[in-house]
Amino acid sequence: MRKKIAEHMIASKKASAHVTTVFEADMTRVVQVRERVAEEFQRRQGLKLTYTPFIARAAVEAIKQFPIFNSSLEGTDIVYKQAINLGIAVALETGLIVPVITHAEGKNFLEMARAVQDLASRARSKHLNVEEVQEGTFTITNPGIFGSLFGTPIINQPQVAILGVGVIEKRPVIRDDAIAIRSMAYLMLTFDHRIIDGAVADQFLAYLKNCLETWQEPIL
Repeated sequence: MRKKIAEHMIASKKASAHVTTVFEADMTRVVQVRERVAEEFQRRQGLKLTYTPFIARAAVEAIKQFPIFNSSLEGTDIVYKQAINLGIAVALETGLIVPVITHAEGKNFLEMARAVQDLASRARSKHLNVEEVQEGTFTITNPGIFGSLFGTPIINQPQVAILGVGVIEKRPVIRDDAIAIRSMAYLMLTFDHRIIDGAVADQFLAYLKNCLETWQEPIL
């Protein structure tokens, strides 16, 4: 498994012009929503409410606005994918695996939460089917669950971008010229500069950040 990961990562670095941009997002609203409904959500749905479906739904909405992030380079052609097949990186004892939520563009929050938990659970118990780790069009990795502030993730070929999410932690920030304690996190977007320019990458990440900071979608 490590040999395959090594080959895939080296090939990606050789193929794509990697650039990473980093934004800081105020996750306070998402944290408050999660804390308010987590117990009821688990009682009703039998699911633990994590931050991953929030991030996944925000990523999907950003991709809809900037479809270049759901493309691939085939020869000299940029091929836009119709379906958003969202890869969610899962850390295992033996390495990393990226199960894929297919047609994520058609899933609401509950459907996304169910898909995230199902794939992660089966990845850890080694019950994924081969097709469930194929055909991804965009990937999310969450090193923040281990305490990482931010990093520079490597693109999962043949995709053109990958989103990383750092730890969500309370930090002092300035709001209305006063010091406030807010739940903050770094969002890292690594993109292929052959296809995507920095301005578009920053617009994408700014849109995703705004989705999280002004969260509106119902949870229950």
